[in-house]
Amino acid sequence: MRRLIAAVVAASLFSGVALAASDEQKKHAYAVIDRNAEATATVGDSLFYFGELGMQEHESAKFLKQTLEGIGFKVEVGGAGMPTNVWAQWGSGKPKIVIVTEIDALPEGSQDPQSFPRKPLVQGAPGHMEGHNTHGAVAVAAAHALKQTMERYNLPGTVALSFGPAEEQLISRPFLVRAGYFKDADAAILVHIGDNMRTTYGYRNYAAISAKFTFHGKTAHGAVAPWDGRDALDAVELMSIGFDKLREHLRPTYRGHRTITMGGIQPNVIPDLAQIWWYVRDASGPAAKENFDKLVNIGKGAALMTGTTMDMEFVASAWPQLANKVMAEAIQKNIDAVGLPKWSDEEVKFAKDFQTSLGLKPVGLNTQPLKFGQAQQSYSSNDSGDVTWNVPTGTLDFAAGIPLVTPHNWQAAVGKTGSIAHKGEVAGAKVLAGSILDLLTDAELLGRVKAQFREDTKGVEYFSLMPPDAKPPVDMNREMMERVRPEMRKQYLNKVPQFN
Repeated sequence: MRRLIAAVVAASLFSGVALAASDEQKKHAYAVIDRNAEATATVGDSLFYFGELGMQEHESAKFLKQTLEGIGFKVEVGGAGMPTNVWAQWGSGKPKIVIVTEIDALPEGSQDPQSFPRKPLVQGAPGHMEGHNTHGAVAVAAAHALKQTMERYNLPGTVALSFGPAEEQLISRPFLVRAGYFKDADAAILVHIGDNMRTTYGYRNYAAISAKFTFHGKTAHGAVAPWDGRDALDAVELMSIGFDKLREHLRPTYRGHRTITMGGIQPNVIPDLAQIWWYVRDASGPAAKENFDKLVNIGKGAALMTGTTMDMEFVASAWPQLANKVMAEAIQKNIDAVGLPKWSDEEVKFAKDFQTSLGLKPVGLNTQPLKFGQAQQSYSSNDSGDVTWNVPTGTLDFAAGIPLVTPHNWQAAVGKTGSIAHKGEVAGAKVLAGSILDLLTDAELLGRVKAQFREDTKGVEYFSLMPPDAKPPVDMNREMMERVRPEMRKQYLNKVPQFN
C-alpha cells in the first residue's frame, strides 16, 4: 500500500499532471485579496480619474505598468504597434492563462462619481461611463493573489494580463491576435463590469466590420457649370441607396448602419469630397465578411456611376465572442462559492436613491447571482471575439454597477469610485483568481476545456477580418485628449497602491 501511495505521489510530481486547486489554496488567494482591498480600490479609482479615450490611455498604461511591476510582473507597453497596449505576465511554463480586459473611457462622459445630477469633473472631457476603470482593479488584484498563491504552494504555470486599447472602437484584439500574443495561451478569461455576477457560454454577440468610404470628385458651380462637376456626395448617396436595395437579399441576421461624415460645404458648390462610415454586422465572422464584400462592390458601383474615385479606410473588425461551456461551468462554481458582496444599508439606499432620481424602479442592488445558462446572442460587438476563436475562453461579469443604469451615458459613471464598486471589485477578483487556479491545477478540466473548444470551432476556420496591411489608428482621439488632459490632471489621485 505504501509503495502504491508513493507511486501516485511521484506520478503527480513528475508526470506534468497537476492536481485540482484545493480549498486551502483558494482561501489563501481570497485572504490576499481581502487584505489588499484598499490597494485594489486605489487602482480602480486612479483609472477612473485618468478617464482616457481609446488609443490615448497613456497615463493609465503608465500607472498599470508601475503597479504590475511593483507586484513582480514583467510588463511590456507598446506591443503590436499600439503605444498604450499593456501586456504583463508572471510565472513560467504551462499552463498559461490570460486575463483579457480593457481600461478605456468614453467621449464626454466626465462626471462626479458621487453626484446624482449632471456634474462633469471637466466640461466636455471623456469619462468612465461604462466603468472600465474597475476592470483594472479586478485584474490586478486577482493577478497579485495568484502570484502569492502559486509561490506559496509551488504551483507551475504562467499568468498573463492583456489590457487592450480602444475596446469601445473595436480596435486592439485583432492586432494582438495577428501579432501572436495568444498563440501559446492555454485559456483566457474575459473580464467586464456588470451589476451582477455572471458567466455564460455560446455566442455572446455579433461579428462586425467598420470602414470609411471616401469619394473624390471635381468641384464646379452648382448653377453656372454643374456639368463640369463630379459630385462626390452623389456617390455617397448612391452607395447608401444601393445597400438599402441589397437589404432584401441579405440574411435576417445581418445589421448594416452608416453615417455621412463629409457632405460638402454649401449647396452651390458641387462637392469634390464626401465620406460615409459604415458598420456591417452578422451572426458569424464569415457572414459579416460576405456582407461587407457586397458593400464594397456597391461603393465601387457608386463611384462608376458618378465618375468619382473611391478610397476605403478600414476602421475596425471583430468576430463574435465564443464562450466556452466547460469554462463557464467552472467559473460558475467559483461564483457560487464567492457570492455577491454583502451590501450595507447605506449602499442599498444610495442605489435606490439614484435609481429614483433617474425615474427608474428603486430595486437597489442585486443579492443573488444570475441563473447560469447559455448566452443569448446580442447584436452588439466586442473586439475580444477574435481572442475567443484562437484560445478557449470563458467570461466573467462582476457586480460593480448599479442595476437598471445603462452604460454609455453619464449616469453610468456614478458610483464607480464608491464602496459599491470597491466591494464588487474584491468579489470579482476572488472569482477570477479561483477560476484561474482551477485551470492552472486541474489538468483534466483544462483538457475538457480544449475539447469543448475543438467541438465549438469545428468547421469554422478563423481568419482575420482586417486587411493584411491594416495598422492601428494610433492618433485616434489624440486631439481631444490633448485639449482636455491639462484640466483632467488636476483630478488625478496621485496615489500609489500598496499591495502586500
